[in-house]
Amino acid sequence: MSFDSLGLSADLLRAVREQGYTEPTPIQRQAIPTILTGADVLAGAQTGTGKTAGFTLPLLQRLMEAAPNGGKRHAGRPIRALVLAPTRELAAQVHESIETYGRHLPLTSAVIFGGVKINPQIAQLRRGVDVLVATPGRLLDHAGQGTLDLSQVEILVLDEADRMLDMGFIHDIRRVLALLPAADQRQNLLFSATFSNEIKDLANRLLNSPQLIEVARRNTAAETVRQVVHPVDRHRKRELLSHLVGANDWRQVLVFTRTKHGANRLAEQLEKDGLSAAAIHGNKSQGARTRALAGFKTGDVRVLVATDIAARGLDIDQLPHVVNFELPNVPEDYVHRIGRTGRAGNAGEAVSLVCVDEHKLLRDIERLLKREVPKVVLDGYAPDPSIPAEPILRGKGGRRGQGEERTADGARRGGQRRGAGRGDEPGRSARRPQRADGQAAKPQPRRAGAEGQASANDAGAGSAGRKQKSGHTHRKPQSASEAHPQRGHRHNRPGRRQEVSALLGGGRED
Repeated sequence: MSFDSLGLSADLLRAVREQGYTEPTPIQRQAIPTILTGADVLAGAQTGTGKTAGFTLPLLQRLMEAAPNGGKRHAGRPIRALVLAPTRELAAQVHESIETYGRHLPLTSAVIFGGVKINPQIAQLRRGVDVLVATPGRLLDHAGQGTLDLSQVEILVLDEADRMLDMGFIHDIRRVLALLPAADQRQNLLFSATFSNEIKDLANRLLNSPQLIEVARRNTAAETVRQVVHPVDRHRKRELLSHLVGANDWRQVLVFTRTKHGANRLAEQLEKDGLSAAAIHGNKSQGARTRALAGFKTGDVRVLVATDIAARGLDIDQLPHVVNFELPNVPEDYVHRIGRTGRAGNAGEAVSLVCVDEHKLLRDIERLLKREVPKVVLDGYAPDPSIPAEPILRGKGGRRGQGEERTADGARRGGQRRGAGRGDEPGRSARRPQRADGQAAKPQPRRAGAEGQASANDAGAGSAGRKQKSGHTHRKPQSASEAHPQRGHRHNRPGRRQEVSALLGGGRED
């Protein structure tokens, strides 16, 4: 089957041919004709199988078929399609795909996310945009400032919907849905690399009789990825990693750690070993992340050390090697990590360095994959059996134990200055004091009313009785909800299924 048989327009087929593609992938063969019918879709496919083009191409065609004024450009045109993505990198990738395939169409597109100045985005929105790609928090920033109107959206796409649930974006998704037309007046598409029961639960409440598309068994890695585990002591992991990169002359390696601090430290150590390395994570500025990724793609950076923020959205052609320097706490994240290699039918290798602390994590991953990952002990790096296992530090704010990365990369705190690049995606949450172990300090609750006043009086009782200055009055303390009633607050609760059901109230939310 060729793209010509999918019902795409000549302009879209021309753009596809210019990219060198002749045959659609399995997800594209099923998704494109279905979306063209106008039906809601819930689609799951392994990462790297072309699912982005699977919704981009039919989305552009449907907009052209119903384009007012023949699709001619004019200022003030409404936003007709909205694509939500959990991270900046994924949003940028989706927008690049829309620009690539829509280059011969008179449609405009834009991407907005936090970490960058908001004024250029406002100017672009005022010029008129047909397709908007956004991270949830920055989208709500614009909505709060009245710089965009979502009341005429015809197509909604939730890309990497499972990742949005993992990162706690269900609250923001609910707020965005309230800004859109009713569900039966728009087409809704949910695309995801994994296909969990929680995603089905969400889809049942948000989609209208969706067409289910699943081209592979759930939570499986691509068959083109060779997986191997190297057992090693925890204190020798960095030494083994340097050995593997140097001895095998690996020129492009993506390495995953659990925390931002760990990523920085490992990158510095690899630099001392003579390997060009850079770190990318939520605490890096957008400019630093862009430069690190660009250097990695051009070969100037040999080893890119990343947290799970990079497990989605990094699209690197023919990336040959992925290394799990530390196994993820969530088994599904393993699938997303190694999915950065072996893309589009190319061969890839996924290496995991596993110490005694991570044996349970490895068993959980193998249970998810329904197979054992081959284990190879390298000469000179056999683990010492006398070393006992130590517990893996899991921060209080962690997504099922995701620790530091979840707190800073997944939560968007209320009460931040509007338009200041709120944590619409990893790395833009409110800054907190850091403890010595690198974890964010627990925020102190803000007290209101008489209780707050009593606490203040009690605190000052032993300090020589401070007096209020003449002519100076104190405002009554406000709680976060009173100060910003329109802003939500995320609470970590066990079980995403219960959280989704409770938030949606068992019925349609939009």
